[in-house]
Amino acid sequence: MSTSFSDSLNFSPLAGDFSAYPAVTMLPAAVAPFAPATVVAPQAGHVAIVGAGNAAHSLACLLSSRGFYPHFLVRSPDKVRELAERKTIKSTGKIEGEFNIVEATAEPAAMLDKCATIFVATTTGCYGEIARRLAPHLREHHEVILFSSKFGGVCEFKTALGHRNTYPALMETDSLFASRLQEDGSIWIRGFKSWNLYTSYNKSQTQRNAAVMRRFFPGLEEAENVVQRGLTDFGAFAHALTMITNMHNVARGDDFLFYYEGFTERTLVIMEQLEEEFRAIARAYETEIIPMKELLNRYYGCDTSGNLLQAMRTVPNYQFSKAPNTLDHRFIEEDVSCSLVPIQALARKANLDTPIVDSVVNISSVLLGRDFKNEGRTLAKLGWNGMSHAEILRTIYE
Repeated sequence: MSTSFSDSLNFSPLAGDFSAYPAVTMLPAAVAPFAPATVVAPQAGHVAIVGAGNAAHSLACLLSSRGFYPHFLVRSPDKVRELAERKTIKSTGKIEGEFNIVEATAEPAAMLDKCATIFVATTTGCYGEIARRLAPHLREHHEVILFSSKFGGVCEFKTALGHRNTYPALMETDSLFASRLQEDGSIWIRGFKSWNLYTSYNKSQTQRNAAVMRRFFPGLEEAENVVQRGLTDFGAFAHALTMITNMHNVARGDDFLFYYEGFTERTLVIMEQLEEEFRAIARAYETEIIPMKELLNRYYGCDTSGNLLQAMRTVPNYQFSKAPNTLDHRFIEEDVSCSLVPIQALARKANLDTPIVDSVVNISSVLLGRDFKNEGRTLAKLGWNGMSHAEILRTIYE
């Protein structure tokens, strides 16, 4: 049976035998769609996905709908035993359908023999461990795409691989999905970002490997440098700050909408000051970031005629985004350790004051009893230990 896939994101149709891949319905994107581009034919398309959470399931459905053959690489096969036996994922929301996967395994060697492209779709705190686990099996022809890398994930991954004569292509972007696994094993994709930036660990590698990103996500844009990509992340900007400003409500398990009700017109000034700190750091590293309300508009579509609060309250899928009921949550653990910690360190290198960033890092450390500054994504983990501001600039623009 010959099937052609085309959707509202304007991927070019794929012709061929897709009998194993059911038809997919993509609901309209909130803002400008991905640009048309040629997508790799499925016979070239065995891809590995490291992880088995929300992002990994969502990505598998998207790639399967495009005619690729997803393989799951997981730490514990027992946690995905049912998926490994079923070999299908049901998706609802922005992607509708039931999609095939090839396997779910904990053994990387055989999988990477079959898969040239590896997506890492885990929490970003695991990157060092994953890089060391994959390192013996990675070859020059491999392509590694970090999916939801936070700040400088691609730099940490390269450093964790250790010294090599040749490195695989290493690229990063942010996760494109707002999604949640359901009790029946299906994935509900309530939001699909229509825009984002991608980068490698320096400018020349970004340009050299841009085709890797365009092959899978033709609507993404090349970042000027890795700092711009890391600062262009609404989750890194908003998650931990909103948790801290609502810490009592979160700790009590109060039921409120995280983005709609987390701030008021009066308290929004804290978020506006944080945005100014992000903007100053971008300028110090010879780049700029777009306004956060415009970032939300490019992600999902929203009303940008007012302030940032108005923008947040008009993002369609944020109407479903309830606050976590615990402070021990990735909105603090991940966004502080893997975004705000390196952002703070880079600000210090550039002699910038960041009182809001500092406050969020310090309060988060006290609340969770963690030493985020030392256990998080330090400059040493990024491969920039001992470098001056000027040396870091030269490194990212090589």
